[in-house]
Amino acid sequence: MYYYEVAPNQIVREKSGVFTYSSEQRLPLGQLVTVEVGKKSLVGVVMNNVAQPENYAVKPITSALDEPPLPVELLRLAAWMSSYYDTHLATVLQTILPRGLTKARRARAASPHTSIRKRTHLVLTDEQSAAIKEISSMTPGSALLHGVTGSGKTQVYIELAKQTLEAGDSVVLLVPEIALTSQLVDEFKATFVDVIVAHSRQTEAERHLAWRAALTATTPQIVIGPRSALFLPLKSIGLIVIDEAHEPSFKQEKSPRYSALRTASILANEHRAKLVIGSATPLVSDYYLAEHSGRPIVKLTKPARGRATKPTIKLVDMTKRAAFKKHRFLSDPLIAGIQRTIDEGRQVLLFHNRRGSASTTLCENCGWTALCERCFVPFTLHGDKHTLQCHICGLRARIPTSCPECGAADIIHKGIGTKLIETEVKKLFPRSTVARFDGDTESQASIETRYKELYDGAVDIIIGTQVVAKGFDLPKLRMVGIVQADAGLSLPDYSASERTFQLLAQAIGRVGRSAHASSVVVQSYQPSHPSVALGLEQNYDSFYQATLEERRRALFPPFCHLLKLTCVYKTEKAAISNAKKLAAEIKKNAAPHVTILGPTPAFYERQGSTYRWQLVVKARRRADLLSLLEHVPPTHWQYELDPISLL
Repeated sequence: MYYYEVAPNQIVREKSGVFTYSSEQRLPLGQLVTVEVGKKSLVGVVMNNVAQPENYAVKPITSALDEPPLPVELLRLAAWMSSYYDTHLATVLQTILPRGLTKARRARAASPHTSIRKRTHLVLTDEQSAAIKEISSMTPGSALLHGVTGSGKTQVYIELAKQTLEAGDSVVLLVPEIALTSQLVDEFKATFVDVIVAHSRQTEAERHLAWRAALTATTPQIVIGPRSALFLPLKSIGLIVIDEAHEPSFKQEKSPRYSALRTASILANEHRAKLVIGSATPLVSDYYLAEHSGRPIVKLTKPARGRATKPTIKLVDMTKRAAFKKHRFLSDPLIAGIQRTIDEGRQVLLFHNRRGSASTTLCENCGWTALCERCFVPFTLHGDKHTLQCHICGLRARIPTSCPECGAADIIHKGIGTKLIETEVKKLFPRSTVARFDGDTESQASIETRYKELYDGAVDIIIGTQVVAKGFDLPKLRMVGIVQADAGLSLPDYSASERTFQLLAQAIGRVGRSAHASSVVVQSYQPSHPSVALGLEQNYDSFYQATLEERRRALFPPFCHLLKLTCVYKTEKAAISNAKKLAAEIKKNAAPHVTILGPTPAFYERQGSTYRWQLVVKARRRADLLSLLEHVPPTHWQYELDPISLL
């Protein structure tokens, strides 16, 4: 008889992640099994061999699934995530394993891939060749690939992947958004045969089949997808690439609240693999860490296309209304640039990081504002559906025809959103084909499903939020318009200026990638703000030094670790009193030099009929934060280690 510690994929006891079971057959570590827990039958993973318990009887393992065992490296990663993020092992397994593991799946024939991108014989630039050589020759571990937009980072990834496959190892390529998967898949499938694509918009069966393809593969594979693709069970990984690594989507917002960058570095260490973190605008904390850990910072400072011409940039001060004679929020230079570009048969991209039609609905007579009754935040107008919607809880309401307070009919809508931009652009350019991409876009009309139209130039004007500012290379795009460059600067968060800089630099980087002339028109209420000015210049070095000094003075990452604690109660009084109570408890037990901010109302104090208050704790040692978690009550409180935002 053999005895094993098995980790079920559901929480059985809050403080126990593994339980001892017996088996008449020897089982390898990582074997997927079914076990009885009470009256339930759960899927579990064999984690360790153990001796026969002396003080209690154990149940037998019900059955072993007809699957190869999970790689030991993935088991160790799961155990690390559970410990590092103080998360139950079952919750981690729910993230790592696909749903429906016991279901039979019918294999589907792979459809032949037809590349939509025009292929030419690519000759690597000197910088690309030097980057590939430096990364190839480095010891296992991480390298930061800091390449300006259009510098050909994707081609570097492809050449490194070729070398990795030839060495008999697999490759994982992470992208921040599912929308970017189409472009990367097209690039890689034009070069490689074995490419597995995994993302959350696939059906349960499709994700299970992709997971099984990785687990049963007998040859090296390439996996492409968002952060969850990191957990596909490849046996031998030689290279992990994180493209557009600055994006916040690489941090999971629900438990386990893991960072894909940090988790990828651990998985790379387990496999003795190389990790390449690629971005034109790396996170300040990541750049600082690379500088002070002695790992390579590989730079691509020039566009990959030797004759690439920088775009002409026009900055419009939105406080000067003389530039807005033709339209209230689309300036005369922006309208003229759109018209000129369309007349030339080329594409325009309009970027604004606010969805909906208007952010505020109010009475011009008495000042009444339409608020969500659950969250107490202004409703957002969605003109295409003629409805008001709360962007926190999703509650919808009818658009009032008169004020419920004073009865006046003077209801107006303030603010700019992508739906309003779409409506106004269609009025100004009625003969043009317009497409909008944001969080309200239906899945059948998303960027990945319409990517061929965008690439071929069938869409004249592209409108969108941050999803359109990421990594796309559209050959017919000649103009970028940024409707309000400083829209995110007023957010009360230490990373607001960094996010603004990144979005501006990335949006501008969609043009200026070829020999064709291109232009950018940027509208801003704060044209002299460093994030705006340096973003327009794409001057990362200056922004990095200035931001680093600010973070040093205020003690924010990378000079400290953060813990965000949020309580959720039905009444404001309960939220305040319990937040104060925990603050006092933490102050009493905190190590020296631990700083506690708050308690204060959360940025969204009301959410879905609940009140939220929060504490922010800073510490130079992460262990000091972990030790405080034992004082956090198990109910009504949520915590997040290493938050990328305090909102």
